[in-house]
Amino acid sequence: MEWEVVIGLEIHAQLATKSKIFSGSSTAFGAEPNTQASAVDLGLPGVLPVFNEEALRMAVKFGLAIDAHIGKRSVFDRKNYFYPDLPKGYQITQLHEPIVGLGHVDIVLDDGSTKRINITRAHLEEDAGKSLHEDFQGMTGIDLNRAGTPLLEIVSEPEIRSAKEAAAYFRKIHGIMTYLGICDGDLSQGSMRCDCNVSLRPKGQEKFGTRTEIKNVNSFKFVEKAIEAEIARQMDILEDGGRIIQETRLYDANKDETRSMRSKEVANDYRYFPDPDLLPVVIDDSYIDAVRNTLPELPDQKKQRFMDEQGLSAYDATVLSATRPMADYFESAAKICGDFKLAANWVMGELSAALNKSGELGIENSPVNATQLGQILLRIKDNTISAGGAKKVFQAIWDGEGSDVDGLIDSLGLKQVSDTSAIEAIVDDILNKNTAQVEQYVNAEPDKRGKMTGFFVGQIMKASKGTANPAVVNEILKSKLDAKIGG
Repeated sequence: MEWEVVIGLEIHAQLATKSKIFSGSSTAFGAEPNTQASAVDLGLPGVLPVFNEEALRMAVKFGLAIDAHIGKRSVFDRKNYFYPDLPKGYQITQLHEPIVGLGHVDIVLDDGSTKRINITRAHLEEDAGKSLHEDFQGMTGIDLNRAGTPLLEIVSEPEIRSAKEAAAYFRKIHGIMTYLGICDGDLSQGSMRCDCNVSLRPKGQEKFGTRTEIKNVNSFKFVEKAIEAEIARQMDILEDGGRIIQETRLYDANKDETRSMRSKEVANDYRYFPDPDLLPVVIDDSYIDAVRNTLPELPDQKKQRFMDEQGLSAYDATVLSATRPMADYFESAAKICGDFKLAANWVMGELSAALNKSGELGIENSPVNATQLGQILLRIKDNTISAGGAKKVFQAIWDGEGSDVDGLIDSLGLKQVSDTSAIEAIVDDILNKNTAQVEQYVNAEPDKRGKMTGFFVGQIMKASKGTANPAVVNEILKSKLDAKIGG
């Protein structure tokens, strides 16, 4: 039987406020356990939550960025459940009246086509604490520093049809959040986490199959791998005549499999009701317009500008606009060298390869900064160094051998020779030493001579120790070889 995959994602993004959503406690990452949990975060008797307006502003900003309906009246609810890292016994969230309603984003598929994914809602809520298992033999430690950190939960429609689409959607939301500056996007620290709802149904069937939810996946790669593993598991069960149980599952990256965590709760299990300690939040058009005026250029807008103004291909523009650090780095380097296509090739090629090889560096902490790369490319443009020489300068800076581009060009002896008399002497010497190859060139069919010049160019560059300007070499070489044909 042919199956259709149905996927919906719930992305939890920690908002980059300095204090928590209902208390003045710090949200800074990395503090000693339980040193950033106030009486409000601990749920002590008699305390009252006070709403952080900055979290509201950030949520509205996200809603405007995805062209969503903004709820002028939103209500906080209590979601009741008992878990060790939830000290109050309930989570303050939004159910029926969220701050952000229907919106959408467009993702680019592998074939270059675009697909629109609709977003059901995005609501504000508080994060729970964290259970720690590693340092306690036979016991669990509870760290409540994270309790009360503001979250925006972004819920997609079940319109995603493959693991690759899911990863592309997660990347798109990550890009928007970081462009807006409302989430640092650090997946390793849990700043953005993703719950993946996965089900299968026979192709052509309208009714959804039974879904499972994979909790707390925190990387683009693992979103794709977790969903693929769950699809394979469900398909095996269904094709063997079994049935899928609605449940919550965890992804084990080491075993590349999902495993059961608990039976899936439904809304009734949580006994939602409006939080009696928090009034409804009411905003007007002037508030929304004021937030709209703070929106930066977003990924799709930047991509279009790169294509329209700089002549980049759709693929290059998509890659270079995907994240704000990438786009800022690229534009800075390109403006210094004055060649956006050359900068695009180097950022997507040499730089990205070096970052990937390192395995741990992001573009924002690259050993070769945007200014240095721009200066390297400028020296290619003005024929000071060859592309090969530029790679040597890049590697020297990357390895910490220096930081001054022009200084390294001099110390490494990479400056190109453009003196025509000096290059002409080298060309004459190479042609005199390789008379047999010259004869072959002269007697060859015209359409085959182009390939044969590569031998001479290689010999000339070797003789000049790579310092001869290739453009000048080719010009002089062609002139001398053509003269021999004429002779």
